[in-house]
Amino acid sequence: MWPAHIVILGGGTAGWLSAMMLTDVAAKSGHATKVTVIESSKIGVIGVGEGSTAVFRQMLRRFGLDEEEFLRETGATIKLGIRHKDWRRVGFTYDGPIDDPHLVADGAPLDRYAIAAGRPVTEAHLFQHLLNGNKGPYALRDGRRLPVGPFHYAFHFDQALVGQWLRKKARGIALIDDQVTGVELGGDGIKAVTLESGQRVEVDFFLDCSGFRRRLISELSPRWISFGDVLPINRALPFWIDLKEGEEIAPCTLAWAQKNGWMWGIPTQSRFGAGYVYSDRHISPDEAKAEIEAALGHPVEARGDIKIDAGRMAEAWIGNCLAMGLASSFLEPLEATSIHGTIVQLIMFTEWLGQPEGRAKYNVAFARQVDDFRDFVRLHYVTERRDSAFWRDVTANHPDFVTDRLKLWQTKTPTRDDFPRFPPGLENLGLAHVQEQLYVPVLDGLGLLNRDVARAEMAADPRARDHARATHAALVSEYRRAAGQALPHRAWLQSLHKGT
Repeated sequence: MWPAHIVILGGGTAGWLSAMMLTDVAAKSGHATKVTVIESSKIGVIGVGEGSTAVFRQMLRRFGLDEEEFLRETGATIKLGIRHKDWRRVGFTYDGPIDDPHLVADGAPLDRYAIAAGRPVTEAHLFQHLLNGNKGPYALRDGRRLPVGPFHYAFHFDQALVGQWLRKKARGIALIDDQVTGVELGGDGIKAVTLESGQRVEVDFFLDCSGFRRRLISELSPRWISFGDVLPINRALPFWIDLKEGEEIAPCTLAWAQKNGWMWGIPTQSRFGAGYVYSDRHISPDEAKAEIEAALGHPVEARGDIKIDAGRMAEAWIGNCLAMGLASSFLEPLEATSIHGTIVQLIMFTEWLGQPEGRAKYNVAFARQVDDFRDFVRLHYVTERRDSAFWRDVTANHPDFVTDRLKLWQTKTPTRDDFPRFPPGLENLGLAHVQEQLYVPVLDGLGLLNRDVARAEMAADPRARDHARATHAALVSEYRRAAGQALPHRAWLQSLHKGT
């Protein structure tokens, strides 16, 4: 049975997505569950830009929310992929588009063919052609905006604004504007919380969406598994960069490698949310600020000094409390794992809530998800760079989970079979996860794929080779044509405000 009352501590994107998901599933499943959000208007949010994956767009559709209204009211932009600048070596840039052309390729091994032919694997991606021209995902035909392709795209946004917008759209959810001042333990975990107003709230289940404060889950003595020995950055300097008049908005996240870490750049409709994530073992905060200002060519106004303790809870679900979002795990802000992870975790939670073994199943799947994210992020640091102590240290000792896979992929082209199905026990749901569709563009961009192996694999199956060649050519031709008809990204966004 589902609990009669679920309280979510913390609003923001994670909190309101959780509330909306739980309310939606409860209503559709016939559970008489009340959902309450405790969110304090006194606690501010540092909004410095965040990128999502395509599952966020799917969530908007699930809740019946209007995408154009979302873009207008939150100032969000479209994300078609990630641009990796100076990662392989200084002066080299590669993109990681998030569409998957294999979904429309009729079984053709497009990646294997491109590798064998010495062509970029992203050439058969629609989103790569849109990225090349800074185009949006729509064309204007007969006065109507029509999509140029079948793939879901993602968004960039100020998470503070998105949290406020979701709050306005939420229905059937109680809200208490207050702060937790006390936590009362008992029974299967947390019995009640006391609020600043003096109110005592006793419920059946708590979701902790309080971010790094981890206000509830910390009372249950969780064990933290640190990734500090694997992920090389441990500090962040966030800031905003103004969008210049008439400046085109690239529909991608910028990940720009620096001497001692990397800078993120996330465009909204009025400015870029940005920040320098770096290793304070190699550079001081003042030196980091000077370094990024030198790279940008202008001063920046820091919006905080964030210490990063990358890692995850050993168990995110303890007793009757589930840590969600940043309260449960945090990696460096690369590849948009945070909101994506929250959405997938919510889906898993609602599937297993009320089951006798649900908590154990969830904790296993949660750990697997975050560890897989960690492995993928760490892959990006397999680079040719040796131009600073930071890069020399990073590349001196890659973890076994990276080197073992790289050894495997020197003997074969990466395929879906190289990745265990996810999540364990709910494979039939087809939840999006980091697999070969995301790995291959990064591996190709870093020069880590074996062309000779791919050519041998193609030669061993002439029919598949011919099918791949024809399919690849057809897709490249079609996507070039579609990108040529697509509206420029900024012009398309501006048209949404005009109602045209």
